[in-house]
Amino acid sequence: MPRILGIDYGERRIGLAVSDPGGVIAQPLPTLQRRRGKRPPVAAVAELVRAHDVGAIVLGLPLTPAGEESDWTREVRAFGTRLHERTGLAVHYVDERMTSARAERTVRGLGLKRSERERKERVDAAAAILILQAFLDKQSRD
Repeated sequence: MPRILGIDYGERRIGLAVSDPGGVIAQPLPTLQRRRGKRPPVAAVAELVRAHDVGAIVLGLPLTPAGEESDWTREVRAFGTRLHERTGLAVHYVDERMTSARAERTVRGLGLKRSERERKERVDAAAAILILQAFLDKQSRD
């Protein structure tokens, strides 16, 4: 069974997670770094899709606190469109409001040294896990 890739798309980093083959549990992948002024790393994500036998993509959708779309939401949707065009896979969107705050709390609760806790890559990976796990949990209920 193909896996599902979860993405927390950010301005500086892209948090990534992948499901187990059964589509039950999300696990982290290394975070991708973005360079200012450069195009999003669509090719790098497409390579991960191939390497991990991914069959669908879940992308966190950054809505405003009121649930509305913003310029950033439109940029994330454009990234999703480019991923779909490059991979041919369905791209699903999950409301990611409060995901970063939950991810930070989760990382703080791991009992790591402060220097390890504050590494932004950990928070981005945790956010991607939360986004993907929300999608997986919804799929199992439906």
